Amino acid sequence: MTSKFFIVIVFFIIGLQFKASAQNHYEIPSDVKRILFVGNSITYSGQYVSYFDAYLNLRYPERDFEVINVGLPSETVSGLSEAGHADGQFPRPDLHERLGRILAKVKPDLVFACYGMNDGIYLPFDEGRFQKYRDGIVWLNKEVVESGATVVHLTPPIYDERKGKAYANVLDIYADWLISKRYTDQWEVIDLHWPMRKYLEDKRLKDSNYFLAKDGVHPNDTGHWIMAKQLLLFLGEEQVSNAEGMKEVVSQFANGKEILELVEERQKIMKDAWLTEIGHKRPGMNAGLPLKEALWKFELLDKEIGNLLKK
Repeated sequence: MTSKFFIVIVFFIIGLQFKASAQNHYEIPSDVKRILFVGNSITYSGQYVSYFDAYLNLRYPERDFEVINVGLPSETVSGLSEAGHADGQFPRPDLHERLGRILAKVKPDLVFACYGMNDGIYLPFDEGRFQKYRDGIVWLNKEVVESGATVVHLTPPIYDERKGKAYANVLDIYADWLISKRYTDQWEVIDLHWPMRKYLEDKRLKDSNYFLAKDGVHPNDTGHWIMAKQLLLFLGEEQVSNAEGMKEVVSQFANGKEILELVEERQKIMKDAWLTEIGHKRPGMNAGLPLKEALWKFELLDKEIGNLLKK
């Protein structure tokens, strides 16, 4: 039996064991204020981050959380980049280049990290690439812990197998390995991958043309809601378990729709400002406002949100 085949079989078995398991429940400590999200273009797009942020505002207005999104499109934690990426304009950004600055400038208390989608560089499974991903995740975990923050890892969202079964399988393997770290190293891990896959498979039983990501990679709003829901279930928010979308959730709160819109506006302003303040090597990004000006706008929006929460 080749080592490659053995690895695939082992992680397939792990997937069968864990993909249907319930998420662990985690209570955000009382001293946590700054919550950081790092990841690639899916995190930068950020609907799931905004949904998470808005829910915390609505459910726990007294906590005064600050949710900061510094996801960077195309980024990996493996340090890999395919030949001719972006038509040869630039290699994939590598988290190793900027994580130190992120932690120093943001000073987060809690970090959610979502990598994997780009880390196999859209090629069939390869043990060397898998090792680079594992090394990168272990390094990320170590750096965040040593900074004094808590890290929660998120398994990669699914790659639609209709765009390529081989790469869909790569992400199955990467997700299962990360889930296994709950048990081998007691890491906090939220599984996004298998709930998204089950949702897609169930929908396609009724509508064969259904999709969560038109391009196979970037989830639509429903996909982002599934992601956000797994984060909230991880926090013990069982009341969202049957919700079909964020609109349904916010409708249960006074001024929920308006608050969600303000949170989304706040996130859009702040993510570009933080990315520019921290610095990165990816061309073509929006520079956004200088951080000082963005923080002033943040305060104005925060007051508007606070006023709506009191009504």
